[in-house]
Amino acid sequence: MPVETWIIFILIFMIVASIVALEIKDILSSIVAVGVVGLGVSISFLFLQAPDLAVVQFLFEIFALIILIKAFIKKDYHQEEHSKVNRIMIGLTIITLGAVLYFSISVLGSIPKFGEPIMSTAQYYLDNGAGQTGAANLVAAIILDYRAYDTLGEVTVLFSAILGTLTILRIKKSPDKEGSNGKA
Repeated sequence: MPVETWIIFILIFMIVASIVALEIKDILSSIVAVGVVGLGVSISFLFLQAPDLAVVQFLFEIFALIILIKAFIKKDYHQEEHSKVNRIMIGLTIITLGAVLYFSISVLGSIPKFGEPIMSTAQYYLDNGAGQTGAANLVAAIILDYRAYDTLGEVTVLFSAILGTLTILRIKKSPDKEGSNGKA
């Protein structure tokens, strides 16, 4: 299957997950649907041969889900309902995951063997990296010379996600009540 077909399939999947996130009444389920959209973006980056962006998006999505779940889990927003609709959604989810697995088999067969460059850019880096940069370590030369701004952006996104997660997860102590602070 061509990459464009997969991208269209993932885009449709992300649109459906976005609609579910907007229309569902349960906040926790809505957060999970938003996470599915972010996972779709990460998988799209993999198909577009940008694994570094896919990893950053995936990590950012995990941190965002942790923050959102932590913010809403103790609230009374989560309502568990046992209904016929839940069984239908579980069935649709299993069918969808089965279809994704079935169609993924052909993609996994088209992945190049280990050590073969996926893009011509990688071969250019291997052929010319040491001569153009003068670095002894080719990996460091690629990261710092050829892709410095990209690496800076990724590090900034990861730092922001970690900082946001730590801000949400830290425990605040409540201030003392008026009568208990020692004043008479």
